[in-house]
Amino acid sequence: MNRWINFVLGAILLGGMISCGQKKTSQDEAVTVNLAVAKSINEVDATTFTGRTKPASEVHLAFRVAGQIERLLVKEGDHVSKGQVVAVMDARDYQVQLAATQAEYAQVKADAERVMALYAEGNTTASNNDKARFGLQQITQKLANHQNQLADTRLKSTIDGYVQTKFHEAGETVGAGMPVISVFGSGNTEVEIKISASDFAHIEKFVDFSCRFDVTGDKAFPLSVVRMNQEANSSQLYTVRLRFLEPIDPKKITPGMTTIVYAQVSNDEASGIVNVPSSAVLEQKGKTQVFVYDEKSGKVNARAVTISTVNRDGTMQVRQGLKSGEKVVASGVHHVRDGQPVKVLERPSASNVGGLL
Repeated sequence: MNRWINFVLGAILLGGMISCGQKKTSQDEAVTVNLAVAKSINEVDATTFTGRTKPASEVHLAFRVAGQIERLLVKEGDHVSKGQVVAVMDARDYQVQLAATQAEYAQVKADAERVMALYAEGNTTASNNDKARFGLQQITQKLANHQNQLADTRLKSTIDGYVQTKFHEAGETVGAGMPVISVFGSGNTEVEIKISASDFAHIEKFVDFSCRFDVTGDKAFPLSVVRMNQEANSSQLYTVRLRFLEPIDPKKITPGMTTIVYAQVSNDEASGIVNVPSSAVLEQKGKTQVFVYDEKSGKVNARAVTISTVNRDGTMQVRQGLKSGEKVVASGVHHVRDGQPVKVLERPSASNVGGLL
C-alpha cells in the first residue's frame, strides 16, 4: 500500500513540476476552482456488492420412491398450492406389491388371532402367543410401508408458490430423492450477496445495508441481515442473506433480479480520518498539502496533511490535518497559492439544467 501511495503522490508531484513551466497567476488575482467537502470515512459507503433477489423459501420436490414419471401436471411459471399434486409416477409395481402384502397381512392376522385366542383359554404356550403377536406387528408395519410407497408415487408441493424449474420430463426414470421440480415461495423475497473472507471477519462493523434496482430508479431499499453461511464456498466467498425492511412491489421486484447492495461501515478506530479526492492533494517541497477554503475571506490557505491510504475509488484518506466538513480545492491546485482569493465554480442545479431558469 505504501508503494501505491508513493506512486500517486509522485504523479501529483510530476504534475506540479510540469505546471511550473506555465504562466503563474498573480497573488491577488482570483482564480476559479472546484471545491470538495472532506467527509469522515464513517459517512462514506465502505463498499458495494452485486446481489441477486431470491425467494425466502425455495424447495426442490422429489419422489420418495424410485420409478418412471408418468405425468407432470404443472409447467414452469404455474402457481401451486401446498398439498397440490404436481407429478405422478407409474405406480403399477407398487400396486402389485401392496396387493401381495395385503393378502399376506390377512393370513397372518387370522393365524395370530387364533393363537392369541387359544392362549387366552390356556390351550397354548406363551411362546406361541408372543410369536403370533410379534408376527402381526411386523406384517402391520410392512403393510403401512407399502401403502406409503404407493401414496408416494404422487408428488405434492410442500409450499404455496410458483414452479421455477422442471428437472425431468414424463417418461424419464428417477431415483428416490432426485429433484423433479423446484418451487419458490410466493411470500417474501430476499437479497443474497457473496462477501470475501476479510469482509466476513469484520461483518459486525457493517451497520447499514441498502440496495437499488434499475427498475425502481434511485429509490434505496433498506435491508437487514437474516443469516450467513459459516463456511466459505469453493471461491472462498461467504453467502449472506438480507431481508427487506420495507414492503416491496412483487410485480416490480421478483426473484432472480440483479441489484447493487450498499454497505455502511462503523469503524471506531478511524475516528478523525476523512476522505478527499486525490486531485485535491498537492506534493510540494517534500510536503503533502491541500488548499482549505475560508468562506469568510473567500481565500484558500495551504495546510499540511498526512495521508494514510489510497482508496479503491481514487480518493485518499487523510489521517491528520483536516476535519470532516471542511472544503478543499478539488481541481486546479497547481494554479493557486497560499492566501489567494478564489471564485467557487457553482454546480448547476439538478432542476435548472443549463441555467435557463
